[in-house]
Amino acid sequence: MTTTTPGAAEVELAIGGMTCASCAARIEKKLNRMDGVEATVNYATEKAKVTFREDVSVGDLISTVEATGYTAREPEPVHAEPAAGGTSAQDEDDDLRPLRQRLTTAVVLAVPVIAMAMVPALQFEYWQWLSLTLAAPVVTYAAWPFHKAAWTNAKHGAATMDTLISVGTSAAFLWSLWALFFGTAGTPGMTHPFELTIARTDGAGNIYLEAAAGVTAFILAGRYFEARSKRRAGAALKALLELGAKEVTALRDGREELIAVGDLTVGDRFLVRPGEKIATDGVVVEGSSAVDASMLTGESVPVEVGVGDGVTGATLNAGGRLVVEATRVGADTQLARMAKLVEDAQNGKAAAQRLADKISAVFVPIVIALALGTLGFWFGNGAGLTAAFTAAVAVLIIACPCALGLATPTALMVGTGRGAQLGILIKGPEVLETTRKVDTIVLDKTGTVTTGKMTLLAVHTAEGTSDDDVLRLAGALEHSSEHPIAQAVASGAASRVGTLPVPEDFVNVAGLGVQGIVEGHAVLVGREKLLAEWAMSLPEELRRAKTEAEAGGRTAIAVAWDGEARAVLEVADAVKETSAEAIERLRALGLTPMLLTGDNKAVAEAVAAEVGIAPEHVIAEVLPQDKVDVVKRLQDEGRSVAMVGDGVNDAAALAQADLGLAMGTGTDAAIEAGDLTLVRGDLRVAADAIRLSRKTLGTIRSNLFWAFAYNVAALPLAAAGLLNPMIAGAAMAFSSVFVVGNSLRLRSFQPAKG
Repeated sequence: MTTTTPGAAEVELAIGGMTCASCAARIEKKLNRMDGVEATVNYATEKAKVTFREDVSVGDLISTVEATGYTAREPEPVHAEPAAGGTSAQDEDDDLRPLRQRLTTAVVLAVPVIAMAMVPALQFEYWQWLSLTLAAPVVTYAAWPFHKAAWTNAKHGAATMDTLISVGTSAAFLWSLWALFFGTAGTPGMTHPFELTIARTDGAGNIYLEAAAGVTAFILAGRYFEARSKRRAGAALKALLELGAKEVTALRDGREELIAVGDLTVGDRFLVRPGEKIATDGVVVEGSSAVDASMLTGESVPVEVGVGDGVTGATLNAGGRLVVEATRVGADTQLARMAKLVEDAQNGKAAAQRLADKISAVFVPIVIALALGTLGFWFGNGAGLTAAFTAAVAVLIIACPCALGLATPTALMVGTGRGAQLGILIKGPEVLETTRKVDTIVLDKTGTVTTGKMTLLAVHTAEGTSDDDVLRLAGALEHSSEHPIAQAVASGAASRVGTLPVPEDFVNVAGLGVQGIVEGHAVLVGREKLLAEWAMSLPEELRRAKTEAEAGGRTAIAVAWDGEARAVLEVADAVKETSAEAIERLRALGLTPMLLTGDNKAVAEAVAAEVGIAPEHVIAEVLPQDKVDVVKRLQDEGRSVAMVGDGVNDAAALAQADLGLAMGTGTDAAIEAGDLTLVRGDLRVAADAIRLSRKTLGTIRSNLFWAFAYNVAALPLAAAGLLNPMIAGAAMAFSSVFVVGNSLRLRSFQPAKG
């Protein structure tokens, strides 16, 4: 719990028992009715963020939630390092096991029930009793969560889709029991012929077991896949926290001691060897190195650090040995603060209330009222209790959401399946709501627009010097260095000239470059200052090339041997070949592309110019924690913002954005924080992802419309007592077939041609 303003505090509660977005809305409404309380309940993350006055206790808040029919508790605090007893994938699987067991039971038993009801050839002499035997466990055991939720809602005077599912399946099952035991449906040899006639019937020979079992199975399938998706809501936080080092070599009393990172305290000194992660935020007190912070900060160029420089936990020591003094530990580190930003952004995002839940808030009470009205009307008009009850049950059955249960899952299944073939992963139906609305797309530079790797781009040589000689000698020397820029030079050289010679001597000059003997030549590769120490200077043409390279945001490396400056190499994070085309496609979708990066302005503007982004849409030198603020500022300006990124530093901004698109070539934290994952590193897939999402959303909406339309059109017939059960069954079957067929059209989706 944290205090926000004088006299006010803020708490986050973990909410249990919610089954749909309307549950979240009801809890939120109850909490906000309390004096001095402001609450936001997020169904997706199952959390409530509550601000309250000092005269209100957390216990009061929990009591209010429990009085509404749900559970509430304070969640475990976020630690900077994973706790030993943290939630594992196995624990999460255990949470889903009961739902998976109910789904399996429902599917296995419902399939033969539906088959026998729909195929007269399968209706043997006592088929109706086998149907009852198979359907009973489905309607009782498998559908128990719906009945329980409906009862909880009823106690509090509320009705949700669970209410309609419970009432509809129960009515169908109970009427079938009556028809079998007290009517004529239990007669040996009874069949359900296809008589598509409109006539009043007492219903004594009709059973609706396939409706009760089928609806239960369909809805459980949707709930199961939804629950699996929700289990991943906290994965971004876990991925962030997993980035940190688990153990650290602490220096205590002049000796090295391997301890858990959680045991470090402010002021402790620890050792970081080449290739190791820095354990926590601190200041270098001994040594110098290049630190690769790209996963955390998004900066493509490694940062040179020495005594007195600050370093950040979870970044990688890519060079020499460092001794660091811890300045921040635990929840105070930059990594932990970024994890908190991701969590806040996820919880603050408005819960996308599904269209079915919105309609059910009105549809469910109307159907129940219509069923009761039908019962009273026919009984009052002397039609008899059996005929009146038949008409009332027909109203509930025709309104039972069979096609509605298929509307979202089938479109999502086909859309996500087609997306997976194209390298696009869609997390859930709520993600699709925002794809139609976004008008601005913010692109992280490193790893998204660019490759995210340092690459040798150009070789500038002095008169009389060949490119091959420069690459062979410089590449050989750089190959012996661990520095990321050196490795870029070595890799680029090897790709152009083949096998590199082995240096006869090699020395790493901290902060300046490398020197050594290659094929009998005394070679220097590094900063211009390194050459100056050997009384060498760059000739005019090389100095000009160096100046132009640095003005364009690239790193310039001087090469000299045998007492003369011979070349300047340009190294930078290269722009992907497809980025410019991708940005054109995004514009064609009505989006305004913007470039966001932690790199300096010169680098950012050079990349923007290359891919066709206007200078006024470039936002550079942004710290990781400030990327969220940039997205918020754009949203405050009235924009609907999509964000594309791949690094840990992008995770919070991806969660904050109206639509987050994570490059699958990036970190787990970014992927889990995003709404759409682009498996391939090609930015053009972002445009295809938005097109496919919009088309999938349109299909879901048309499915929902027709699912309701069939039911609503048949309701007057049912209320009039004229709905033959075969017409009801055929209408429900046809609406389901239509929904499935409409969804299958998504399989023909094609990406834009290059």
